[in-house]
Amino acid sequence: MENGSRQGRGFTLWFTGLSGAGKTTISEIIERELRLRFGKIEVLDGDIVRTNLSKGLSFSKEDRDTNVLRIGFVAGLLTRNGVGVIVSAISPYKEAREKVRQNIGEDFIEIFVDAPIEVCAERDVKGLYKKAFSGEIKGFTGVSDPYEPPAAPELHIKTNEEEPQESARRVISYLEEQGYLLPVEEFSRT
Repeated sequence: MENGSRQGRGFTLWFTGLSGAGKTTISEIIERELRLRFGKIEVLDGDIVRTNLSKGLSFSKEDRDTNVLRIGFVAGLLTRNGVGVIVSAISPYKEAREKVRQNIGEDFIEIFVDAPIEVCAERDVKGLYKKAFSGEIKGFTGVSDPYEPPAAPELHIKTNEEEPQESARRVISYLEEQGYLLPVEEFSRT
């Protein structure tokens, strides 16, 4: 895509991956950069949305899909109105993510934040993996409930192989390449 052709258009950065893979860490770095360079940014974090928009939903497949579709609906509305949306949600099932992609269209950017489950468990400050491995938590994504990785994400980030800043830089570079953002040298001259 010719650089600048999408400038000012909204987009959805959809970070998907296991708990502890690094979705929130990377999205927070990107949020700071985009607030400076893009302006209209909204963050839809899976945990926060579940507490507010999806309160009362369980962790059954049906309720997880409902949660993802609700996040996707809000992201689609914002994107259509020129907002840059950052979604950080496990969103474990391909079918629900594909429905969101269809709803948002070409401005949907799926980012698979990938880390081996052992690495995610090491990073887990809440001790959820330990409880899931011991059977104390049932239906935990990646342990006793499936995670279906994206087949063809726009970006595949392996957080056990690069630092969060490097991962964030790759996402920002992608937005520049796709014409959503002016490259930094052009940005500083305007």
